[in-house]
Amino acid sequence: MKELNLEEILESTSDLSKEKKVWYVAIIGRPNAWKSTFINALIGEKVSITSNVPQTTRKKVLAIYNDDDSQIVFFDTPWIHFEEKMFNKEINNQAISTLRDSEIVLYFIDSSKKSGEEEKYIEKILENVSVPILKIYTKRDLRAQIDIPTWDNICEISSVSKGWFDDLLTKVKVVLPTSPLLFPEDFYTKQDMFFRVSEIIREKVFMNTKEEIPHSIFISVEEIETEQRKDWQELLKVVAYINAESDSQKYILIWAKWSLIAKMWKESRIELEQVFWKKVFLALRVKVKKNWRKDAWVVKGILH
Repeated sequence: MKELNLEEILESTSDLSKEKKVWYVAIIGRPNAWKSTFINALIGEKVSITSNVPQTTRKKVLAIYNDDDSQIVFFDTPWIHFEEKMFNKEINNQAISTLRDSEIVLYFIDSSKKSGEEEKYIEKILENVSVPILKIYTKRDLRAQIDIPTWDNICEISSVSKGWFDDLLTKVKVVLPTSPLLFPEDFYTKQDMFFRVSEIIREKVFMNTKEEIPHSIFISVEEIETEQRKDWQELLKVVAYINAESDSQKYILIWAKWSLIAKMWKESRIELEQVFWKKVFLALRVKVKKNWRKDAWVVKGILH
């Protein structure tokens, strides 16, 4: 499968006349409900980054699932959070806006945790949604900490074993209209290269840091170039920055653990080579953008 390229779509649209069960499906849920894990397991490609740190997804991610009778375009939404800080409110707006463009909403509920205030906040949002809602109880490979109803609009899944995926897809397809394809059948995402590179690097920061650091950084990819080497292999040259909120965070990323930036650089470069099937030269640096989460212009650029 290929990354979505709009120029290629314009050149090759022969299969878009086919008709299947087609339309957009939004996924919403509290932090760490394994929305992204489900997407990656279903598509069979790494579309959304994941980590053990809650609230990893910041921006709406589009993933395209194709089988013999359907093309389901999933919106993997950012985490829902009830804090009123500007950055959190903007991320919530990203998640809520996807509901307006969807034929059905999948409400992911973490069955391994007891319900909390965030669950109540999501349920209040969904009261104003006019499209069908399926409640998806996730992490069914773990012991349930809540009662799971047996109604028709209920599904249980395990993204580790891919358990019950067929039941979920069957219920989704019942709602979707039959229409021409929205994308060629061999595409699985609409992300551009700059976004994919930034997300891979951001994931490595989440995996290798703790406390406030993961949520205090953003990644800016300044340059991507493809160079033909003498051995006829293509070299992907990437220049990217980890932007921290303070000098102390920059110190932690670079100096406090001298091997930390080198570890994130190595892990990012290896995964970029696996994703793009090219040798990668990655220049990864750290700089400070003080209090960027309070800067409306920066936040808008990151999330839109």
